Amino acid sequence: MSKKYTIAIVGRPNVGKSTLFNRIVGVRKAIVDDLSGVTRDRLYEKAEWNGVKFSVIDTGGISSSDDVFVNEIKEQAELAIAEADAIIFVVDGHNGITQDDELVAKVLYQSQHPIYLAVNHLDNIEQHDLIFDFYALGLGDPYPISAVHGIGVGDMLDSIIKDFKENEDTNASDSDDEDQIRIAIIGRPNVGKSSIFNALIKQNRSIISNIEGTTRDAIDAQFVDDQGRVFTITDTAGIRKSGKIIESTEKYSVLRAQMAIESADVILVVIDASTGIQEQDKHIAGLATEEGRAVIIVVNKWDAVEKDNYSMQQFTDNIREEFKFLDYAPIMFVSAKSSQRIDKIPDMVVAVDNNHKMRIQSSILNQTILDAIAVHPTPTRNGKRLRVYYATEVAVAPPTFAIFVNDPKLMHFSYQRYLENQIRENFDFAGTPIRLRIRARK
Repeated sequence: MSKKYTIAIVGRPNVGKSTLFNRIVGVRKAIVDDLSGVTRDRLYEKAEWNGVKFSVIDTGGISSSDDVFVNEIKEQAELAIAEADAIIFVVDGHNGITQDDELVAKVLYQSQHPIYLAVNHLDNIEQHDLIFDFYALGLGDPYPISAVHGIGVGDMLDSIIKDFKENEDTNASDSDDEDQIRIAIIGRPNVGKSSIFNALIKQNRSIISNIEGTTRDAIDAQFVDDQGRVFTITDTAGIRKSGKIIESTEKYSVLRAQMAIESADVILVVIDASTGIQEQDKHIAGLATEEGRAVIIVVNKWDAVEKDNYSMQQFTDNIREEFKFLDYAPIMFVSAKSSQRIDKIPDMVVAVDNNHKMRIQSSILNQTILDAIAVHPTPTRNGKRLRVYYATEVAVAPPTFAIFVNDPKLMHFSYQRYLENQIRENFDFAGTPIRLRIRARK
């Protein structure tokens, strides 16, 4: 599946939303408590079912009570609903339809996305008759489940994934994204992301201000460069340290930025030249590397820096020192304000995107590995030598190589790093991570 889907879990407080979230994602990520309203923020996690990957959002409960957090929780839930491709509405099978259930249903009636009504706390088949009362909500056939024990959850996920696939098959002929390169611009607040965005699309789509956090949502636009190449570019909200994220709308913005990273082919990590490298810059860049995206480091506001003949090289050396995990990423020095070198960005994007999707012929790859071993023989452990039989590229975006050996435990991380460096020296993988999978030959 090419599209990345998102499921939001909603409902009134204390019906088992977080328990269901933990069940689906497979880890105990959400806090589970009998006290109402424990989950106040949306939790966002990746999951997989029957080979299909998607994201899950756990929301705070929507309630009509006078709790001081109710309005914020409701707002976050509504934002999650707006973002999701499918919604699981959780109710308590033993309590029947409550006033708060009806409130949630009214919110959901406005959604254009499919809704799956999960009647929770039904731990055995004798209790399944309790679902019939919930037809009155007008949301289709309820799914009897027990989030604690996992009963019925698989059947519900089967239906959701089936609908995802059918929806994608229906829209497959309408998709023309294959010839486009998707770009996401990420960085701290006020580093000039929106200015770069506007300069590339040659419009004033994003609001530009010196106030941090002006961009609250991810903004998409399509543009065509001078060579007729089509790009879709996303301007994301600035990502601050988690402890400084206070407003619910800002938390939603960070969620959208994370999702933009997942959907992009190439990430522009923007750094403010006038303030220098911050610790948060490295954290943000790490989000892109975790997803295996191609990365270009863009140093903006270069016009605002007092420079001499060595300034660019010194700044480059500093980036290489601070971003050792991104030693493969090209660095561009630009000024969105004066449009300095902005026109060079599309060429670099195309280059790293090609590298990100490049396939290497197995015979050439294996010759590279053999040459590397001839120069630097494989290590031994307890008198046993590592033997490398053959290698092949098993995936792209990012390029992923399977290396088959006699015993994976004999592959020391330093030697694996050596082989990766040899592959990079022989092939142009600038801008993209590469992954090595060490496997035993069977």
